[in-house]
Amino acid sequence: MRREAPGGGLRYGSAAGWWVIAAAVLGSGIAFLDATVVNVALPSIQRDLGGGLTGLQWTVDAYLLTLGSLIVFGGSLGDLYGRRKGFVLGLAAFTAASCLCGAAPNVAILILGRALQGAGGALLVPASLSMISASFSPADRGPAIGAWSGLSGVSTAIGPFLGGYLIDSVSWRLVFLINLPLAAVAIWLARTHVPETRDTDAAARPDVVGAASLAVAVGGSVFALIEGPNVGFTAPSIIAAAVLGILAFAVFLAVERHVSNPMVPLETFRSRQFVGANLVTVVVYAALGGAMFLLAIHLQRSLGYSALEAGASFLPVTILMLLLSPGAGRLASRIGARLPMTVGPMVVASSMLLMARIEPGKTYTTSVLPAAVVLGLGLCLTVAPLTAAVLAAVDDHHIGVASGINNAIARLAALLAIAVLPFVTGLSAHTSLVDAFPKAMVISSVACFVGGIVAFATIDRTVSVRNVVHPDLSSACHVEAQRAS
Repeated sequence: MRREAPGGGLRYGSAAGWWVIAAAVLGSGIAFLDATVVNVALPSIQRDLGGGLTGLQWTVDAYLLTLGSLIVFGGSLGDLYGRRKGFVLGLAAFTAASCLCGAAPNVAILILGRALQGAGGALLVPASLSMISASFSPADRGPAIGAWSGLSGVSTAIGPFLGGYLIDSVSWRLVFLINLPLAAVAIWLARTHVPETRDTDAAARPDVVGAASLAVAVGGSVFALIEGPNVGFTAPSIIAAAVLGILAFAVFLAVERHVSNPMVPLETFRSRQFVGANLVTVVVYAALGGAMFLLAIHLQRSLGYSALEAGASFLPVTILMLLLSPGAGRLASRIGARLPMTVGPMVVASSMLLMARIEPGKTYTTSVLPAAVVLGLGLCLTVAPLTAAVLAAVDDHHIGVASGINNAIARLAALLAIAVLPFVTGLSAHTSLVDAFPKAMVISSVACFVGGIVAFATIDRTVSVRNVVHPDLSSACHVEAQRAS
């Protein structure tokens, strides 16, 4: 029997409420699980399918490209046509694409499957939290989202162990195929126990042209950056891709400026703090994305770690974030967001300098563990205040859009770093990762340090993280914490 609050909506602690939370946790947990283990599977994928460094870059970037380009659009589709419907369709698409990835006979099919996974995730990820936000009463929304956050954190903690075990004992393909039974249960729960909700104020028509032009803009740019080092940046295909990306981005700006229901309202960028916080997001998450991509390969290829050992090596990051993030949030609520946003990226920068010391012959306790601990501390200081600063820079009407923009920017920043960092460090099929890895970590460290300086220069010191009670902020904060860890 459904138990509702006097003002409408489910009560936290009711059976009906727990069914909704269970569906959202299981569905989003599938996406988080893949996000934590695919990097660990990269060396095994390369041994099985080949493809070289370029194939590994596309395996990660194809997912980030479609997810980052479409996640704001996916959220708007859920608001317009139904959050439960968006969740179910997104999860079904994500799972079908996972099966394609698990059965891929070559790298090209795997990359296609990863791109389709990202498109499904663009519906699934925003819908999972908006279902809770819309289903629970305002008074019970915060505890419900807190329960979702804590339970979803379990998938991040379990992911490296489960993924590494499956890769070592069976095959990397099970990392994708295991999604099928989990998704079947999540879809059944959603269709049976989750009420359908819509945003009655949503635009009548989604911004299809804006979403398509942004995807083409990012896709053309990423193609040029990844393939350019292999065929030459003056090759006709590379020049054509770059020009297409630039023209598509110009179309995107024109569309967003003139349509009545823009996917990305450009007026949000008039705020100096909004721009500054997103610049911090760009440099910090670019550094994290590039560093974690190379680190997972470096640990296995250069240091001889198994997939399980590589996956579990940075578990301290997840543990620290689960234990310390609430306290860091309370601290920032008292002293404002600027100081944590300044210090946090600089602590992350220090962790990447420690990562530069990870080399053959070093033990886990003297090289990897110190870097993991410092990274966890830095992320605890950075994530919640960063998202709070983004949302405090816009009016209430644009809060959901602002969190979606920041979420997308974080993913696109990681995507571009994975495309660019191997090139600028001289890494190729003919060079050693042992030589390139320290350079990549130093570059990533400098980027994070710059992020701290940008935060100090642009963030209002009075911004508090009290706004994290807003469901969109909680969603964005948690998703990015999962992604970062």
